[in-house]
Amino acid sequence: MKRKTADTVASHSRMTRRALFLGGSQLAFMGLLGLRMRYLQVDQADEFRLLAEENRINVRLIPPARGEIYDRNGVMLAQNEPSYRITIVREDAGDVESVISKLSTLIELDDDALNRAMTEIRRSSPFLPVTIAERISWEEMSRVAVNAPALPGVTPEVGLSRIYPMGADFAHVVGYVGPVSDYDLSKIEDPDQLLLIPRFQIGKVGVEARSETRLRGVAGTKQVEVNAIGRVMRELDRREGQAGDDLQLTIDQKLQSYVQARLGEESAAAVVIDVESGEILSINSSPTFDPNLFVRGISVADYSALTENEFRPLATKSVQGTYPPGSTFKMVTALAALEDGVIDSETTVYCPGHMTVSDRRFHCWKRGGHGHMNLEGALRESCDVYFYDIALKVGIDKISDMAKRLGLGVRHSVPMSAVASGLAPNREWKQRTYDQAWVLGDTVNASIGQGYVLSSPLQLAVMTARLASGKALEPRLVKTVNGIDQSVPFDEIPDLDVNPNHLRMVRKAMYAVSNDRRGTAYNQRIIEDRVRLAGKTGTSQVRNITAAERRSGVIRNEDLPWGRRDHGLFVSFAPFDNPKIAVAVVVEHGGGSKAATPIARDITLQALYNGDPPLESYPSKDRARIRAQQKRLREENPQIAGTTQDRA
Repeated sequence: MKRKTADTVASHSRMTRRALFLGGSQLAFMGLLGLRMRYLQVDQADEFRLLAEENRINVRLIPPARGEIYDRNGVMLAQNEPSYRITIVREDAGDVESVISKLSTLIELDDDALNRAMTEIRRSSPFLPVTIAERISWEEMSRVAVNAPALPGVTPEVGLSRIYPMGADFAHVVGYVGPVSDYDLSKIEDPDQLLLIPRFQIGKVGVEARSETRLRGVAGTKQVEVNAIGRVMRELDRREGQAGDDLQLTIDQKLQSYVQARLGEESAAAVVIDVESGEILSINSSPTFDPNLFVRGISVADYSALTENEFRPLATKSVQGTYPPGSTFKMVTALAALEDGVIDSETTVYCPGHMTVSDRRFHCWKRGGHGHMNLEGALRESCDVYFYDIALKVGIDKISDMAKRLGLGVRHSVPMSAVASGLAPNREWKQRTYDQAWVLGDTVNASIGQGYVLSSPLQLAVMTARLASGKALEPRLVKTVNGIDQSVPFDEIPDLDVNPNHLRMVRKAMYAVSNDRRGTAYNQRIIEDRVRLAGKTGTSQVRNITAAERRSGVIRNEDLPWGRRDHGLFVSFAPFDNPKIAVAVVVEHGGGSKAATPIARDITLQALYNGDPPLESYPSKDRARIRAQQKRLREENPQIAGTTQDRA
């Protein structure tokens, strides 16, 4: 049957439209394909030709600027300074030895540095730049740049080098940077490509090391065009990296410098904490060293002088050193007994000068004894027998729990190297560690901070700050990151889980230590009422005293070799009525608390007055000596600034 004429016309019309649509689509596709081919073959021809001809476009990393470090008031502690250096890329240089020979006619090359560079060239990837000479002068830089066409693979560069303006005062806090070592790389599973660049510097100790990822930043990249002999012809593309974070520490530079000068050449440590925030205002270890020596490459002689010094200047004693806390631990024992209901403020213990436990005699420091002692008197005069007695009643496990509540035996999270946990021992610890049962004698020793008990100066400062504030505050070393405040408001810090009345009893007794004529620190008191301090002396033995020696007379510390003398300790907070700061000082082998107490008093006043305090704060007998001391310290360390703002 034949179609109708109208149907035939409509069908033909539809076929025509489809053909036109398909044809148009094909033409459009061919047009786009042609444009793309033209773009690749004409517009991008030069770039692809370079890529095809012996990989003549190289991609290189651009090291980011390392973040800088400041004190709480914006004083620079670690900064970057421009440094001229010469680098070489092995795959671009070809005959490396020939190129270096030519370079040596233009600038003086140190033999040790050159040997080190050759070692790095052989073990590094051929495309990585290796530093041949650094910290060169502008004149040397210019000579190399002018002769660049004859030195394939050699590039004069302006880089950044680390410098520490405050030198030794912040060596143990800020630390220092140094070249990445094989040991550093072995600790990282998937290292950043930046770390593979020879002589790239990373933090080695201190804040520089503990905040490395923040400070390092993110690398940039650049594409460079090189000719047949490896000479860089032009830069094709550059993507800048991201600079590291800037850190502002809680440390007060003026106070830090003062404390370092006050410690002098003692083998000692001191920590100052803001009681209201937990911010560390000063944290010092003595003696110290110049961190700039490590950045520039320390000599064998300088390094040997540091490692062979018996006072261990490289050790960060403030956080790394752990010591028997001695009588500064007695507040822990007292609070454990108060909380357990074993004693109250009026409970007395008779001290005849010794106590016998399990057929062993434990002595009080006062040979003739103290007589009847209550809590305040026992802390004021540091009676050992009182604490032997109450410790046996409360038990070591509760004493250990209280110590940890106050911050002892706990590793505090501050960005410094080798932060120690200390030790607040208990029954389970001794069984696990030595496979031995805890005995009563262990409790007696622990009650006065001897035996197995170990604490760092940082932990002692935290303990004192918690006693003063009644808050479970944590020590803080970083104030801001890129200007963003990291602090925790005081009202958000949890309360210390200790009866406030018991804390008041202990604080009152600590006040008597420094302000009562019978107190063990009365001679080193502050006499100005509004800045009176409360504290506790401590002496920790480092040797056993035999029964025979006690009968014949205990040898004085002054008559012993330095390494066998007792450690001296003192902890304090001030002002007593409105605590602002807490201080802990430890003097290694200082011969007892008399070595630490005057240092702690001077630091306390310096911190409260934010500079030299008025001489009227001291007892009249001390003023001439203090005046001379202040003058001497300023002459020795010009970084100690004058009085500015009174913290008290």
